[in-house]
Amino acid sequence: MARNTPRLPDSHPSGAKPPTLDPRHTPKHVAIVMDGNGRWAKARGLQRTEGHTRGEGALFDVIQGAIEIGVRYLSVFAFSTENWRRSPEEVRWLLGFNRRVIHDRRDSLNEMGVKVLWAGRAPKLWQSVIKELKAAEELSKDNDTLTFQFCMNYGGRAEIVDAVQRIAQDVEQGKLHPSRISEKTFRKYLYQPEIPDVDLFIRSSGELRLSNFQLWESAYAEFVFSNKLWPDFDRRDLWAAIENYAARERRYGSV
Repeated sequence: MARNTPRLPDSHPSGAKPPTLDPRHTPKHVAIVMDGNGRWAKARGLQRTEGHTRGEGALFDVIQGAIEIGVRYLSVFAFSTENWRRSPEEVRWLLGFNRRVIHDRRDSLNEMGVKVLWAGRAPKLWQSVIKELKAAEELSKDNDTLTFQFCMNYGGRAEIVDAVQRIAQDVEQGKLHPSRISEKTFRKYLYQPEIPDVDLFIRSSGELRLSNFQLWESAYAEFVFSNKLWPDFDRRDLWAAIENYAARERRYGSV
């Protein structure tokens, strides 16, 4: 249980309220690719970094909207294993930016009962970023209103490869027999195995691809692609995507 009674999320400036949905039709786990920050800034004659700065507000609003509508797990793609290919200047800025976001927002998230978890690779990632992530995890470890998975230096293929390596090590050490490896067993070797599969996968900016995010977890996810650039996205767009999801029939391969 949360250490204290969580405070309620701030209301949206428009006064908008979440739609009333049957809890059975509300996605338990929502994953989001927050795309379009650079294009948002370019369209306004601003530096790319300004788009990311505006995107921070969009993220915090979406987190509050997720709490309001009853989402239990929210995963966001903050920095990918492929983002290292960007210019050294932009990589440095992004790492410093994410470090600040984690530091500045963790108290507010904790007050709302949000549990923060980090998913990603430690190698190459700044130790100062890892320190902030671990501090946020420790601060919020007893919270249970919403689990917020911050995917930093993350890649879906990297997660699968890392899981396979750990499985191979356990097989080599005699801790696991190959015949006992199943999908259930494999899940235990993912970065955050306690987080359930993705129900709803959202990507902003109009791009129609996964970009190596939550590949294993999204096997049966429903997808919603929004044309809005991430800095213009808010909880109302999240709710619209969830209403879209609620109207679908999920069959998992059955009739």
